[in-house]
Amino acid sequence: MSARRRTARASERVDLRLTRRALIRAGAGAALLVLFGWPARRSRAGSLPADLTELLERSPFVYVSPRKGDGAESRCHGEVWFGWIDGTVVLITARTTWKARALARGLLGARVWVGDQGRVGGILGGREDFRKAPSFEALARPEKDPAVLDRLMAIYRVKYPAEIEKWEPRMRAGFASGERVLIRYAPL
Repeated sequence: MSARRRTARASERVDLRLTRRALIRAGAGAALLVLFGWPARRSRAGSLPADLTELLERSPFVYVSPRKGDGAESRCHGEVWFGWIDGTVVLITARTTWKARALARGLLGARVWVGDQGRVGGILGGREDFRKAPSFEALARPEKDPAVLDRLMAIYRVKYPAEIEKWEPRMRAGFASGERVLIRYAPL
């Protein structure tokens, strides 16, 4: 079986798990979104205050904390590159990160902080300045459309011109192989 076919089958299994687990863990609103379709093209920006939407359009980073099964925030935080696309935060990450693993386990809830608050942890650890930044609750969903990756890379070329030449080939190859996943975080 080819690598592409294995990746497609694995993605189908993840989607089925997301649907079943969403009913159990994510609550009625998230389950309805999963069962009746994701509003990928419809903007959800209207659900956020205008100042937060403006910040999302110009901020270099977001900090994402997937919710655990009990609804508590995970301790996984770090500044991440992102794009504000169709009223959602879109990012690409390695399949091994907690953001991707939480999504694969059906943990769809997350909190997203917006703005550049510096590195999480720092030299002595425990630095959590990002918690003072504006934030919103979000619902995560995997994104498989290569056109969205193209849009994200176009945004990255503008936002991160010094670093993107090194990272874009890795991100594209990882997306193609299934080693990296695109994730959308839609405001609730």
